[in-house]
Amino acid sequence: MTLEEMKRRKQELGYSNQTISEKSGIPFGTVQKIFSGQTKAPREDTIKALEQLLSPHRDVTYPSMAEEERDSMVCETSAYVVKKDGYTLEDYLALPEEQRVELIDGVFYDMAAPTTVHQALGGYIYKLLLDFVLERGGECMPLVSPVDVQLDEDDRTVVQPDVLVVCDRSKFQSGRVFGAPDLVMEVMSPSTSKKDSRLKLYKYGEAGVKEYWMVYPDRKKIIVYDLEHDGIPVIYSFEEKVPVRIWDNQCLIDFSEIYQRISFLYD
Repeated sequence: MTLEEMKRRKQELGYSNQTISEKSGIPFGTVQKIFSGQTKAPREDTIKALEQLLSPHRDVTYPSMAEEERDSMVCETSAYVVKKDGYTLEDYLALPEEQRVELIDGVFYDMAAPTTVHQALGGYIYKLLLDFVLERGGECMPLVSPVDVQLDEDDRTVVQPDVLVVCDRSKFQSGRVFGAPDLVMEVMSPSTSKKDSRLKLYKYGEAGVKEYWMVYPDRKKIIVYDLEHDGIPVIYSFEEKVPVRIWDNQCLIDFSEIYQRISFLYD
């Protein structure tokens, strides 16, 4: 199949890039770049996977990403009944301060209280990023949750990444980040892992986040998505140093050192 044939078939089936990624096993960033024309010569195995999924002989139509994800999210985390036109930033700001939620495409999702391991991982990662910036200078600003991010530059999505880096200081508006951070890290927990690894991966990629880290405390691994380039995930263990791509790999986060410092929290 040619790219144009794939695009037509994609439209016929009602598939989003995220749905194609999930059904084919191809990383979301790769799918995005292929269908946008950024990748001119995809690998042969990638083409075969796309052809298998988008074959004209496949007549099954799957729901759009938004419908599919929201159904699964309600099962995983507590989501509020959506108002007719969805919730907005105004509704978000009207909530009690102690009520931690994220607003994604007009839907509220509860945020579970972080564990000590979760907090320690986020805190150490933030410190290492901040130390790098203080040593090297520059405009980038590392931040640690809670920080409100109006990811889509609208009033229907406000997320709170665990750790983020913003290098465009004009994005700091009204006490919030307005637009996509350069780097986002989420420390995964059982109650939010599906939302963070699927829905928020999609949202971060669409919004223009350059780099996304998913840190798994229980599995002691880190999955890094270079969303700015190939979008292919790279998996690291807690025994490795993970390079920060937005800084040309000059900053290394040593997870073996972090784990050594917080391992007693796993007992």
